Parts: sequence; C-alpha cells; structure tokens
Amino acid sequence: MKKILTLAAVAVLSAHSYAQHVDDVATVNVEEESPLIQTEAPRKQVVQWPAFFAIGDLPETPDLIGLRITIPWSTKQESVTGFDVGFWARTQVFEGIALNVLRNDVKDQFTGLQVGLYNSAVQSDAIGLQVGLWNEAGTMNGLQAGLVNSVGAMGGFQVGIINRAEELYGFQLGAINVIRDAEMRFCPFVNIGF
Repeated sequence: MKKILTLAAVAVLSAHSYAQHVDDVATVNVEEESPLIQTEAPRKQVVQWPAFFAIGDLPETPDLIGLRITIPWSTKQESVTGFDVGFWARTQVFEGIALNVLRNDVKDQFTGLQVGLYNSAVQSDAIGLQVGLWNEAGTMNGLQAGLVNSVGAMGGFQVGIINRAEELYGFQLGAINVIRDAEMRFCPFVNIGF
C-alpha cells in the first residue's frame, strides 16, 4: 500500500509539473518580419490541479492531467492522464490507472490499467490491463482478467470463465475459450492463437 501511495504522489507531482510546462508554451510565430504570416497556435485547455472533482457532466474540460474523482459519473473530459477514481467514468483518450466501481469506458485510445465491474475500450486501441467482471476491447495488447472477456484483435492473454476473441496472438485460460479466426475455434481450459 505504501508503494501505491508513493507512486500516486510521484505521478501527481510529475503530471502537475508537465501541465505547468505545457502552459508556458504560449504562441508560435512563423515569421517575425511578415505580419500576414504571423499566427498564434491555439492553446489546449488543460486542467492543472492535482485533484479534479468531476460531478456528472460538470465541468466540461478537454484535457485533464492528474487525479480525476468522478462523483457519480463523468463524461465531459476528452483526455485524462493520471488517476481516475470513482463510480462511472467515460473519456475519449485515457493514459493511466482507472479505478471505478461500476464502469470504465474509453472511446479512442486506452493505455494503462482499468479496474471495475465493467471495463470497455470497444472502439479503441488498448495497451495494458483490464480487470473486472466484464472486459471488452476493440484491439488490445496486454491482459484481460475477469469472468467474461471479449476482444476484436488481441496480442496477449485472456483469463476468465468465458474468453472470446475474433483474432488472438496469445493464450486463453478459462472454461469457455473461443478464437473465431483460428483453426481450433473452441477449446475448454486452454486455447492458443497464432
């Protein structure tokens, strides 16, 4: 537990210093001499607080770096980097550790760890670990561990009661193992995809 708290503190502090660095980059001048070509690059809105409370659909922020606490759900952050803790979380891009009781939902790109009853990265590219009762991913490299695991294309391992993959380069361990794009589509206990 001490290691997790130390890791969390280091991650929050490094995310906060990175957010300050991003805020220091203000404008980009293409040419100083010509006023017709001079432009300013749009700055992304980045929340720089070490802890951010997302209550329902408020507040709406495109990017979040640090800790997001979702009470009871949060859907209005496009990108979250860091820790996500709460009940129900949804985002477009997620990098970090998501610990939500009911659901973790990522739409575009997921990198890290999802822990919850229902973990979803169905339309996204996922790299990491999903742990829960029901895990789903579109394309995943890593590990799914739960009662039901479902993936489109995967490189890695599935461990659970029911494991299903369209394409798999790796192993399935469970009571029901299905790889739809394999010579041996169904095999109880252990199934291997190449």
